[in-house]
Amino acid sequence: MAQQLHSQDQKEKVKGQILHSFEKKVKKDKSLGTGILLVHSDLLDIHWKTAVNNSPVANVYPDQPFHFASIGKTVTSVMIGILYEKGLIDYEDLVADHLDQSIVNGLHVYKGIDYSKQIKIRQLLNHTSGLGDYYTDKNNEGISLMDMMLSSPEKFWTPIETIMWTKKNLKSKFKPGKGFHYSDTNYQLLGLIIEQITGMALHDAFKTYIFEPLDMNNSYMILHSGPIEKCKYPMVDFYHNDLNLIEAKSISMSWASGGIVSTTEDMLKFHEALVRYKIIKESTFKKMCDWAKMGPGFFYGYGLMNFRFIMTPKKYDIWGNSGSIGAFMYYNPHFDTYIIGSFHKMGYESQPIFFILKTLKKLKKINS
Repeated sequence: MAQQLHSQDQKEKVKGQILHSFEKKVKKDKSLGTGILLVHSDLLDIHWKTAVNNSPVANVYPDQPFHFASIGKTVTSVMIGILYEKGLIDYEDLVADHLDQSIVNGLHVYKGIDYSKQIKIRQLLNHTSGLGDYYTDKNNEGISLMDMMLSSPEKFWTPIETIMWTKKNLKSKFKPGKGFHYSDTNYQLLGLIIEQITGMALHDAFKTYIFEPLDMNNSYMILHSGPIEKCKYPMVDFYHNDLNLIEAKSISMSWASGGIVSTTEDMLKFHEALVRYKIIKESTFKKMCDWAKMGPGFFYGYGLMNFRFIMTPKKYDIWGNSGSIGAFMYYNPHFDTYIIGSFHKMGYESQPIFFILKTLKKLKKINS
């Protein structure tokens, strides 16, 4: 009994350290308005969550839905995995076999040669297609669609428009399969392929095959659908300068590459289903771990990121995904721990990873 009490005391101490560390990080950075965090582990028997408000004009709650940005790529990738298991698509399929030729023709031109009909599904998934990224790559005038999203917030972008903008304005980076270049364009194409195969709008496919089966009742696609059940709270505001992006129609350009709105609890259900092979089989998940190197200790699979921290024991390695607005969803196998949340700031991709590493090092104390 005394040992159990000691263990519980240690657990509460670590909980306080982690939640205080998160609050301190949000409060210290005046550019951050709000932050949401969930730390869950069946192995450690913990389920901790918090929300931090650093803005005098906003409130934020732990169960409030927010924009997960590029973590939506994981949902799109799992949807492809579901269709793969149904025998409706193969990772080796050519993209040209699933899309209208008006979309495919001239999509990938590299050094004067058109490779558009050589791109494979798996190359879209792990960003080895060589296609330009409409979101951050700039055209000859030095403009990206992210720039246009911010300068023309009233503009609603269809996925076809983002792909055609890529085709018209951006150069391909390399032959398909011969390099790595992160590209939201890849996932817009995957979204169109999902619609073509299922005969459904993408948001309906997500709802039918993922959200409803996993009881993700507060999850939906921004500007395209609503949650299965009305949430108690509105979507978390997030600003770029004075622009509240949740009110900008231009955020529609995220779609299959990052248009998911959800809660930490819903995304925990999703991530647990992926880890426990409840939404796709283990063999399919292993295919998703076709890692392409992004940088030192940093890899990308099929809608998944994998961090193998250099100079740090392997037990701290994590996999999951990140969003460009400081959103994060990662799993650490050693501690059987999920760390999910957001700092709600554009261009805040790397900071959450270091926070997660520090959090895992604190969790080590529970079993020490």
